Amino acid sequence: MKQINFVSLTLLAGVFLTLAGCSTQSDTDRLHEIFESYWEFRIETDPYLASGYGITEANALLPDASFEALEDRNNALVSFRNELSDLDSSQLGSDDLVSYRLLVHLLDDQIEAFSLNHHLLPLNGWWDYHATFAEQPNRMPFRNVQDYENYLSRLNAFPEMNAQYLERMRSAVDQGWVRPAVVLENYVPTVDALISEADESRFMQPFEQFPGSVSEEERERLRSEALRLVENRVMPAYQELSDFLHKEYLPAATETIGVSALDGGMEYYEHLVRHYTTLDISPAEVHNIGLDEVARIRGEMLGLIAEIEFEGDFDAFVEFLRTDSQFYAESETELLEYTALILKRMDGKLPEFFGRLPRMPYGLREVPDYLAPRMTTAYYNRPAQDGTRAGFYYVNTYDLPSRPLYEVEALSFHEAVPGHHLQLALQQELEGLPEFRMNSSFTVFVEGWALYSEWLALEMGFYEDPYSNFGRLTYEMWRALRLVVDTGIHAKGWTRDEAINYMAENSALSLLNIRNEVDRYIFWPGQALAYKTGEIRIRELRLRAEEELGDAFDLRAFHDLVLENGSITLELLDELVEEWIASR
Repeated sequence: MKQINFVSLTLLAGVFLTLAGCSTQSDTDRLHEIFESYWEFRIETDPYLASGYGITEANALLPDASFEALEDRNNALVSFRNELSDLDSSQLGSDDLVSYRLLVHLLDDQIEAFSLNHHLLPLNGWWDYHATFAEQPNRMPFRNVQDYENYLSRLNAFPEMNAQYLERMRSAVDQGWVRPAVVLENYVPTVDALISEADESRFMQPFEQFPGSVSEEERERLRSEALRLVENRVMPAYQELSDFLHKEYLPAATETIGVSALDGGMEYYEHLVRHYTTLDISPAEVHNIGLDEVARIRGEMLGLIAEIEFEGDFDAFVEFLRTDSQFYAESETELLEYTALILKRMDGKLPEFFGRLPRMPYGLREVPDYLAPRMTTAYYNRPAQDGTRAGFYYVNTYDLPSRPLYEVEALSFHEAVPGHHLQLALQQELEGLPEFRMNSSFTVFVEGWALYSEWLALEMGFYEDPYSNFGRLTYEMWRALRLVVDTGIHAKGWTRDEAINYMAENSALSLLNIRNEVDRYIFWPGQALAYKTGEIRIRELRLRAEEELGDAFDLRAFHDLVLENGSITLELLDELVEEWIASR
């Protein structure tokens, strides 16, 4: 199956025509053309993104992950950046200026990442290419014969994309850019778990039940073709990936766990810190902020233990929480039902605190079995832009003794409402923004808002049970610990055991969650810094607005302001809140 090329001749011709016409257009008109061209480029180079926007012809395609495509993509990004540099931004209106600055930030960040060899580390232990592909049965539409034909085309195309990623990782091995052995040892089995007999494969799920629009004759033909492709194309590709990881990648893996130990790794990590925080801040500064937050939250936790009148110290209380059966569900169903009940209560409270709510609903699902053992407690998938798929909050029901009920409130408010679903679904429904902003995702904003939502729920009347409130503090501590542990590992030479022990000594998280979390920070440097960094800034801005506006402060209006521009950098959020305060 032919794959989408990263930069088509038509697209590049459009870019250069825009440049050629600069002298006859206003800066605003040229800017809007750049926005449109950039979005066309994004859609054309990312079939998964295009599918989410309802572009059905993209459903038959997979991304081109080759070195050539990456080079072409970077060249196109440089061309867009040069176009923006030719504009006089002082002539732009306020809304256009926000979009201009966001696109400049995105382009500069991506160009720098490519120059630092970010593409040589395509595995981060989260939604890697093979895991994203394995989720296609849940993410693609299956309404008619053409939808099934598109899915078959993707099945057929997977070996080529797989080969491109293997080529990149083999080049990375030659250059010594390999993920640490300690995380790969648990990671490789999750790839093996996707290898099965064709008729038992998760890729056959769409053929277990067909819509009424597909005839019996077509059903048999489609099912037969799928079995052939899964057996002869997909499963051999996954086996090839498994063999590569076992025989080439894992043997070349480093014993050191910090990415800064790689050649050029410290410069790369400093880039990741800036990328995930959107701030010009050093690892050392982040580390110190984390230490201060850990100390503050620890004090609040000790205060709550005293209120409960528990007879014992912090360690004894944490051991009590980790081992007493009253805090744990007896079945997966009980955990899911408890989660659903809490969220329905929250749904009813939202209009008191938000003037605008998303139209798109969200659902509840279990984390897939093949991911669950190494996956953290939960995650969220945003809705399809074309409205054909709701948002989903995935709950990990694996190893129930590691899923305490006192954490469910904070976790659910983070992942669903008023956290990720409210913010991301609302962003997709905003009007009047360039398309690239409807799909933007600055981690520091997205995760910072979700962590702020955990704290906001206290004000909304939740965490009535003191143990649940301790769970909230545990989750806040978890994110503060990330600032210390991530920078400790990647900038200060911490060992895995040092990181695990530090987290265990300062939180009530289960040991399974702590080990999984530390491995996540090892595998995915920098990402974990975004949560607390963003939450701290949002709370600081709210406090500033409350102090300056006094009785004129309107919390619903403040929340609507923070969310009305979608995902943005912290620098821009600062400026927008300051303007809002002045205007009130």
